[in-house]
Amino acid sequence: YEAIKQQYRPEVPEYFNFARDVLDRWTEVQKEGKKSKNPALWWVDGAGEEVRWSFEELGVLSRKVANVLSDACGLQRGDRVILILPRIPEWWLVNVACMRTGTVLIPGTQQLTAKDILHRLQKSKAKCIITDDSVASAVDSIEAECQSLKFKLLVSEGHREGWLNFKDLVKNASSDHHCVTTKYQDPMAIYFTSGTTGSPKMAEHSHSSYGIGLTVSGRYWLDLTSSDIFWNTSDTGWAKSAWSSIFSPWIQGACVFVHKMPHFDPSIVFESLSRFPITVFCSPPTAYRMFVQHKLSSYTFKSLRHCVSAGEPLNPDVMEGWKAQTGLDIHEGYGQTETVLICGNFKGMKIKPGSMGKPSPGYDVKIIDENSNILPPGKEGDIAIRVKPTRSAFLFTCYADDPEKTEATLRGDFYVTGDRGIMDEDGYFWFVGRADDVINSAGYRIGPFEVESALVEHPAVVESAVVSSPDPIRGEVVKAFVVLTSDYASHDPEKIMKELQDHVKKVTAPYKYPRKMEFVQQLPKTISGKIRRNELRQMEWRK
Repeated sequence: YEAIKQQYRPEVPEYFNFARDVLDRWTEVQKEGKKSKNPALWWVDGAGEEVRWSFEELGVLSRKVANVLSDACGLQRGDRVILILPRIPEWWLVNVACMRTGTVLIPGTQQLTAKDILHRLQKSKAKCIITDDSVASAVDSIEAECQSLKFKLLVSEGHREGWLNFKDLVKNASSDHHCVTTKYQDPMAIYFTSGTTGSPKMAEHSHSSYGIGLTVSGRYWLDLTSSDIFWNTSDTGWAKSAWSSIFSPWIQGACVFVHKMPHFDPSIVFESLSRFPITVFCSPPTAYRMFVQHKLSSYTFKSLRHCVSAGEPLNPDVMEGWKAQTGLDIHEGYGQTETVLICGNFKGMKIKPGSMGKPSPGYDVKIIDENSNILPPGKEGDIAIRVKPTRSAFLFTCYADDPEKTEATLRGDFYVTGDRGIMDEDGYFWFVGRADDVINSAGYRIGPFEVESALVEHPAVVESAVVSSPDPIRGEVVKAFVVLTSDYASHDPEKIMKELQDHVKKVTAPYKYPRKMEFVQQLPKTISGKIRRNELRQMEWRK
């Protein structure tokens, strides 16, 4: 880790464009025979269809798409393009084409409702939307309320009234395209935040923030080289897909493996890890929690050497369960839509289960109090990144069109993440919870994650969410919403509740145990699978 900190000195040139300076460079390296024959993109649909593109083919096809955006749609640099597609190869082409044209990409997930899409179109003033048949009717239903929207591109074999057919246009487009010249701080993309604590904000990223800033992830956290095949299971609508399905692997010249997988299915993951020579794998904690419920002894992941996770904290017992079955550690990382990797368990570092590792060499990360004072080890405070006297180029530029919310992220010399944490004596960071989620009961501060981790260690619990609940004596107490495994679902609720309360008292400090408990079929989640504790908390305080 110390060596990584010394080595990592990324240069930020005045002019930078990821398509030209990284992807086209790999094309040249591949042509010179100095790179493994791995494809740039290897896509499978699970039914026998496969696409394998070299960096050169990716270049040719993305230039055709760039011409569609510039010519057929007449889009200018700075114009905003909303992209809502599943994991299909066209998603990657549009990402690269937007870089080549200087248009600003805004990805969205297919699970967005018509109301969500309306909100995004109106807020972003996007001129163009690119989607498929499953979303087109939702767009048509709200189009009249979107004055800025001028072009609708349909990725489909069929045709639809009022839409341009993407595939037809690409087939007939020229592959000659001159990449626009972009400065490192020019806007490249806008990612709507996941909205765990409120309505999603538009985090704007420059050409360098992800395009150069994610070198730290690709090289040191994911441990990728140009001979690796890397699979990240993220939905295409989220910043994590940009992190790990575009920038981190392609900076390193690695192959991006994609399984269409319309619905998340652990058995498809296990079969793919067995069948394909995937060397590095990334999935969110929710997925690993599912994986360890299965017996993996019938599968052999013969090529897999490195596993990572990010998005939410990973419970220590899930890490232990995965290692027991696969022999592999899970290297947890922590970041936000607004940042690149903030903390990580980097290759070669001792892993402390439950910790998010040490600060990324790209940032100066501290735990601070409400007056911007840096706190000593062992003290809980706000996780923050130093931005003065010099703001890192690897942070979001702003919340687009919202200077007040952008300003609200700053406190003294720091960007405040909105997450609470503790740094230990060894410099490892530990996540406590979103600042809004921390419970203050009779003067004790309790982070939901520790209680949830304790609960999930019990064989009765699939997952849980812990929030504050009003109490006349203590002000607020810990309440747990618990999803039980099928084996325990029919047990006496009173007995299970007592058993789980006693279990938490043994595993953590007794004052943290949930005094209230409710058994539920499922937990409310954001579209990206993160638990919406604020929804449960509001429900409690409205009672």
